[in-house]
Amino acid sequence: MSQDGTHGRYAGQALAGGRYQLRDLLGEGGMASVHLAYDSVLDRQVAIKTLHTELGREQAFRERFRREAQAVAKLTHTNIVSVFDTGEDDLGGLATPYIVMEYVEGRPLGSVLEEDIRRCGAMPADQALKVTADVLAALDISHEMGLVHRDIKPGNVMVTKRGVVKVMDFGIARAMQSGVTSMTQTGMVVGTPQYLSPEQALGRGVDARSDLYSVGIMLFQLVTGRLPFDADSPLAIAYAHVQEEPVAPSSVNRSLPPAVDALVARALRKNPNERFPTADAMREECLRVAASLQGAAPSIVPGAGPQQSGSGVGSAVFPPVDQSLRTPPGPVQTPYQPGPYGPGIPAPATPAPSYGYPQQSGYQTPPVGYGPGTPPPYAQAPQTAPQGPGPNGGKSGKAVIIGAVGVSLVAVVGLVVALTMNSGGGGGTGGHGRASSSSSPTHQAGYRGPDTTRVIDKTKCTEPDESYDDPDKIRLPDFRYKDINSVKSCFQAAGWTLHVKKVDDNTWGDGTVLDQFPSEGTDVNAKDPGTIELSVSTGNPPQ
Repeated sequence: MSQDGTHGRYAGQALAGGRYQLRDLLGEGGMASVHLAYDSVLDRQVAIKTLHTELGREQAFRERFRREAQAVAKLTHTNIVSVFDTGEDDLGGLATPYIVMEYVEGRPLGSVLEEDIRRCGAMPADQALKVTADVLAALDISHEMGLVHRDIKPGNVMVTKRGVVKVMDFGIARAMQSGVTSMTQTGMVVGTPQYLSPEQALGRGVDARSDLYSVGIMLFQLVTGRLPFDADSPLAIAYAHVQEEPVAPSSVNRSLPPAVDALVARALRKNPNERFPTADAMREECLRVAASLQGAAPSIVPGAGPQQSGSGVGSAVFPPVDQSLRTPPGPVQTPYQPGPYGPGIPAPATPAPSYGYPQQSGYQTPPVGYGPGTPPPYAQAPQTAPQGPGPNGGKSGKAVIIGAVGVSLVAVVGLVVALTMNSGGGGGTGGHGRASSSSSPTHQAGYRGPDTTRVIDKTKCTEPDESYDDPDKIRLPDFRYKDINSVKSCFQAAGWTLHVKKVDDNTWGDGTVLDQFPSEGTDVNAKDPGTIELSVSTGNPPQ
């Protein structure tokens, strides 16, 4: 702590034998402070992050922090803030770990979002999706190298003056969670509560899919101006991540199409297996949805928003958090004891179902804490969103360490109620030619029912657009994201031949056309366009 009593305010001091001269304080969070600095050897401006002194008291932690910084320094990508150097030096009489980073002239994404909220209620959806895609591009590189960020949030994303998105703070949360320091005891969680994945909230090991959940939370916030889960205590927020379902973003921002709702819903699945398999897969979906948008301005519903998350949990289940712990200068530590299912969540009376979380291709390090026969770290929640809007919490986003909680048996019953699996109706359809056969597929956990509101007009087939180049040809209509029954009616009206291929995918509902061949706009023979193949969702999660 500096002489003025605050963390990180070391302006005027120097590090590394005088090489780095600290100047203005750029920002300060729960774990670290960032200063603008001058590198006298290379004659350039840099940004230096200094970890708060209480985090650097133990040699084992400092060594782990150094190794993590070295690993992050190997990440080279346009959308990643470069790490140049790392070390430790004496500041305020204590050994202080530091990282020397690329100086980004710009603003945190959170600041950009605040301006958009003041101007129009939220960030325009196309811009939000492109920013999210850039964040995912950075994560794709880090995940390939086996590095999981663990603390994705707007505060860890910078936007340069030219609009380039850059992700920073890789490796800090991992170093915090390494277990080599007494600060990271069993059952403790490191991260920012509002952006924690369910497996993080339960103190379980995480893999790359945990970052994708955090990206989903961030995207929800960008397009609605609100967080999907917020409450009056970090532990109540953690409960919400584990047990509650978010509302659809379009219930807050009426200008959002179903494709955005579907994208966010998949990213925020409780089960990691039901999320996007890789950052690149989620990035491609973001870009596809962004390209389909019409550029409509946000239309925020007055007073709409998620319900107060963990309603009653903060007071009824979790011990009250001392006010001094709510806005700490450093990480919050709540000294409670762990339960076998994570912080304060003992095993339910009826054991949870067992299923494995297989390693995804492209990850060099296997997932930690998941494997065949491993109980899931949460109860599977139904796919229906909570009813009724509520106020937006807007609590502080400082990173915290959430300790495990000891609770009474009565509280445990309320906390670990196993939610009923959703098994909505609606069978898929398929077949060849003008006739189709119906079947009743098995609805698996995470099944998404049909959306019969998305239909195609029969005139798209009976009176299709003419080819630009050949008067004897037509342009094939776009059947994607329409209900297959309406598409079949369209085909039958035109006398066309159809082939349906079923695909396990619950991003869209059962019976939704996901893709087509030939693609939309292709010139085909007006009298006989040939067999057209459609890939149709079963509503079940990918296997």
